[in-house]
Amino acid sequence: HRSPYPLTTVQLRLLHLINIQDARMCKTKPARGKGYTAGASCITSVLMNYIEAKVNLDTGAFRTCVGKDYLQAMLPEWRNHLLPIKGVQFSSASNNMYPLGILDTNLVFPHPAGSIRVKTEIVVMDNCTSQHIIFGNDYLNIYGIDINNHKDRYFTIGENKRQKFAFSNMPKQISIVSSKNNDTYKEEFVSNQLVEAQINPSLSPKMRNELINVLYTYNNAFASDNEPLGAIRGHEVDITLNIDRPYPPVLRIPAYPASPRAREPPVDINKS
Repeated sequence: HRSPYPLTTVQLRLLHLINIQDARMCKTKPARGKGYTAGASCITSVLMNYIEAKVNLDTGAFRTCVGKDYLQAMLPEWRNHLLPIKGVQFSSASNNMYPLGILDTNLVFPHPAGSIRVKTEIVVMDNCTSQHIIFGNDYLNIYGIDINNHKDRYFTIGENKRQKFAFSNMPKQISIVSSKNNDTYKEEFVSNQLVEAQINPSLSPKMRNELINVLYTYNNAFASDNEPLGAIRGHEVDITLNIDRPYPPVLRIPAYPASPRAREPPVDINKS
């Protein structure tokens, strides 16, 4: 029926949208009045200073931050590593947040095909009570981290959409206990040489760690930027070019008759 109130600009535009379809649900619809129960957590496990930490991929947060109490458990000397921050105001909902400084650190997202190290600057808050690191829209945008809410919930980092990371409440969340003892060189080996490796996801964390240790022990068999064919002695590729007969079939094909080269005297390549 006709409304007694004047239509707004947005309502007038909606009147011109004649092809409107209902969105298709990817999951079972909750009972009426229970839609709020369909929410899922975006918390995942990472390594920070070789210590397991919880990170919330919060698309609603403008900046990446962490509370001082949660940070104290992982980095007791965090105050000695802070970068100064001045003249910036922060707020959460209707509450003001009081920054203490900026922590320049690395977060390692574990994955069996190769862990990803994300360099971040985290704002340390004095009155933040969250028991996790809030990974805000600043670094979600910088690193191209996309959250997929289709049939399987996961997130990807960067342009490699085939490397899927699971959340903590998912059965595919990777245990990072075996990653705590990795040194820097092994971490780089997994991130670079094994980035395209497809490791069976049914392997237990212990079996996966043993497999990675074996591959790392014989890491010279893998190609790298400095050794594109590997660095195993005796496996070098020896390529020899010669001008002896018989010539390859491609070189024996006569030139096109109309070509100027066909009118030139043949050159004997055997003469020095």
